[in-house]
Amino acid sequence: MADESLTENYARGGFTQRLAFGRRPALVIIDLVNAYLTEGSPLYGGEGCRAAHAGAKLLLAAARTAGIPVVHTNVAYQQGGRDGGVFFRKVPALVHFETGRSPHYAAFAPGVEPAPGETVITKQYASAFFGTSFASTLTALGVDTLLIAGLTTSGCVRATAVDACQHGLVPIVVREAVGDRAAGPHEANLFDLQAKYAEIVSFESVRRYLADLGTDAR
Repeated sequence: MADESLTENYARGGFTQRLAFGRRPALVIIDLVNAYLTEGSPLYGGEGCRAAHAGAKLLLAAARTAGIPVVHTNVAYQQGGRDGGVFFRKVPALVHFETGRSPHYAAFAPGVEPAPGETVITKQYASAFFGTSFASTLTALGVDTLLIAGLTTSGCVRATAVDACQHGLVPIVVREAVGDRAAGPHEANLFDLQAKYAEIVSFESVRRYLADLGTDAR
């Protein structure tokens, strides 16, 4: 089957199933902080991250209008980064998330700051689920579907989407609201997430979904 296309190969393997949206969604915005949006930052992600910031603002407004739970994540380490372990050693730029080191970089980006009553999950690793109270928070809220926005597609977005699937949630990655520092990793990870773990959808489809939920999501 050396001459089969990628599409044919994935179809033959059964990687074409679609997950239905549930009736109790929540939105998580992953690590949308200034470090990824500020030129000169070692974590600056360029146009891909700026576009995700713009899309996430629209998605956040729609989620707030629908009255669904909203969760924001950020990253913070103790001085020296011991609580970041191997991840902190692997990615030296994470030093800017040491407590007190770079407050501007660590701050939530304009327009996506947490509102009163919205949950903030502070993490040390890629997934919003790893070593945090995120899973128990969603369980207590009765959430069955997780809308995912933020940065970066190949890193913390992907890790969170995979873990959402493994926690029994339907992961919905909103294409216009996620981004990466290069198109290659961004598109490759969206392709793989769609094939195996999540649904990659447009903002417009999510907007209609939230509007159709009405008061059921409250």
